[in-house]
Amino acid sequence: MAPRLISRAAVAVLLLLSMASSLLPAARGIWLSIPSTGTKCVSEEIHSNVIVLADYYVINEDKPEHVPKVSSRVTSPYGNNLHHLENVTHGQFAFTTSEAGNYLACFWLDEHQEHVSNVSLGLEWKTGIAAKDWDSVAKKEKIEGVELDLKRLEASVESIHQNLIYLKEREAEMREVSEQTNGKVAWFSIMALSVCIAVAAFQLWYLKRYFLKKKLI
Repeated sequence: MAPRLISRAAVAVLLLLSMASSLLPAARGIWLSIPSTGTKCVSEEIHSNVIVLADYYVINEDKPEHVPKVSSRVTSPYGNNLHHLENVTHGQFAFTTSEAGNYLACFWLDEHQEHVSNVSLGLEWKTGIAAKDWDSVAKKEKIEGVELDLKRLEASVESIHQNLIYLKEREAEMREVSEQTNGKVAWFSIMALSVCIAVAAFQLWYLKRYFLKKKLI
């Protein structure tokens, strides 16, 4: 009876973990086509106190033996440089966000090398729970199996809670901006209507004065 209860509990934990994981941003692998001139960028909106890990590498589809070099830069929503490398074929960056907003990663080819086309860049972008090294956690805390799954589930629930708080704060900020904008539009409409009424009154006064002067009325 006991083993059956344990197995059912393990299945329930796994189901909850899979459901929680489906609500979280997992590791994303994307391919970017780097132009011969110009910059290719990708961005993601991330709230504060979130771990970000990324790994990128360059592939030349026309000449696999000749891999061109690229430069990269990652900036925060306020324009702070978080990562900058030049003339590399492979790179990594990791940081913990200190401010909420869009984090921008840009890549471009080295100008001093020969012209190449069909250059692709593979980018593996991990945030939050996906960026955490659970193998190290398991070794450090000496847990495995259901205990490790529960630890992941706890972290997933906490991350979902933080995301909900962040979305609630953003919604409140957007509502406040919308209310301020509506107030400004209302005052502008009142001022525009007042100006129209004043201009119309001035025109009536001027025309009446003109006609009286010309003895037309």
